[in-house]
Amino acid sequence: MSTTPQTRTGATQDVDRTDVAYRAWLKDAVRKVQADANRSADTHLLRFPLPEDWGIDLYLKDESTHPTGSLKHRLARSLFLYGLCNGWIRPGRPVIEASSGSTAVSEAYFAKLIGVPFIAVMPRTTSAEKCRLIEFHGGRCHFVDEPRKMYEESARLAMQTGGHYMDQFTYAERATDWRGNNNIAESIFRQLELERFPEPTWIVATAGTGGTSATIARYVHYMQYDTRICVADPDNSCFFEGWTTGDPEVTCDCGSRIEGIGRPRMEPSFVPGAIDRMMKVPDAAAVAAVRSLERVIGRKAGGSTGTGLWSALKIVSELVAEGRSGSVVTLLCDPGDRYLDKYYSDSWLEEQGLDIEPYSAAIDALLATGAWPV
Repeated sequence: MSTTPQTRTGATQDVDRTDVAYRAWLKDAVRKVQADANRSADTHLLRFPLPEDWGIDLYLKDESTHPTGSLKHRLARSLFLYGLCNGWIRPGRPVIEASSGSTAVSEAYFAKLIGVPFIAVMPRTTSAEKCRLIEFHGGRCHFVDEPRKMYEESARLAMQTGGHYMDQFTYAERATDWRGNNNIAESIFRQLELERFPEPTWIVATAGTGGTSATIARYVHYMQYDTRICVADPDNSCFFEGWTTGDPEVTCDCGSRIEGIGRPRMEPSFVPGAIDRMMKVPDAAAVAAVRSLERVIGRKAGGSTGTGLWSALKIVSELVAEGRSGSVVTLLCDPGDRYLDKYYSDSWLEEQGLDIEPYSAAIDALLATGAWPV
């Protein structure tokens, strides 16, 4: 290691790297991203109908109405602002992301908005519809055969191209302003203000990066609410095991079938100490839940919504059994039309060896009686 020789001349050393053209580009890029937030306004809070005499209200925060159709639109906006304001995203250089789909769709949108190339590094099993949407927004899909290879391949591409690896799995929890600024938590509480139970007993989230659960939990603590936070984890994901054992090094050998959530490692942006509870939800239960959702409210949703909804319904049954009133909120993460060949396909379920009938029957029984089947 060499040491730069220091001179003691008494003169002030001064290096000014101001780049007027870059600063003008940066100012315009940040304006465009913030203008998108103004145009998008906010997403709806839908009621899931339950018997009035239960004294319990169940809501779904419908993030599918964002311009790119998913919860990840908020994350992508925050990540782009974070990268721009840190000086990491530069004109003409690609933004690269490791993503199973929805984050990549949203990031491709924002990359096109500010005029930079975008490359999504994703598992080869990602749904064809998500790939089509990434390309529709001007992005390029770069596939890996092993989901765990996404990280290193993204870093390699960034180095090779001189671009920026966005790394949602590290920066999701810090890119979002969890104190407010119309984050998802602040939006939920504002929309509940005129409801009969404006402070929810539970909010249920799912974890892909862990950023959403961290934002909601931090906001709840910051605002001194009594709301508790539950995170639902799918099969083939290690968040639940890592949280219950306290082992941050836990890994999983195969990828999640529920696109957008579940990870083969404990991601850096998952904040285990901020949440109150976790549930491990079978994938068959998640699929049963989204199919029940369509029957009840006429809306198709992705598998991550089903994972959260199953947990929310279990919590509802607990409140009924305890004779307690209150509200429960979960998320409608993205639309089901992206997964017609998966969660809404009986042949796909058969190929995967998933039997949803017992779980569908359990949901029907709960909605009829208020009791969670043993």
